[in-house]
Amino acid sequence: MVELGRRLAGLLRPGDLVLLSGDLGAGKTTLTRGLGEGLGVRGAVTSPTFVIARVHPPLGDGPPLVHVDAYRLGGGLEEMEDLDLDVALPESVVVVEWGEDRVEELADDRLHVVIHRAATEAESGPDGRDPRVVELRGVGARWHDVDLGAARV
Repeated sequence: MVELGRRLAGLLRPGDLVLLSGDLGAGKTTLTRGLGEGLGVRGAVTSPTFVIARVHPPLGDGPPLVHVDAYRLGGGLEEMEDLDLDVALPESVVVVEWGEDRVEELADDRLHVVIHRAATEAESGPDGRDPRVVELRGVGARWHDVDLGAARV
């Protein structure tokens, strides 16, 4: 998941909204850690579950990473207004875990990343690894010509 995040970071630019979906423990924060490494941001990327959002400034010329966990927020965008995501979005890459059906109104263009864990023990690798299946779906004109397959690991 970290490597996928690093590769995906190469496709991102300021103003991109990324929505992460998947069960608990699917790897959303791990993928975001890879995004942070790929974007070259400062600070350890950890789950913002209790603080709701963290901003990771760039170490170089890249955009900041705004990492949001909407798991504890029951409502839609209204409940997230205090985070000022609409203000941060133009110059940042905004990643929202559990953002589906909550923050789509922020941008017409967005990237949906859905992470599925292996359904059965038989699907696990011989070394006991827990493989993931990841769906990448771009929405809007921004993603029309982007080769999302280039991020595949």
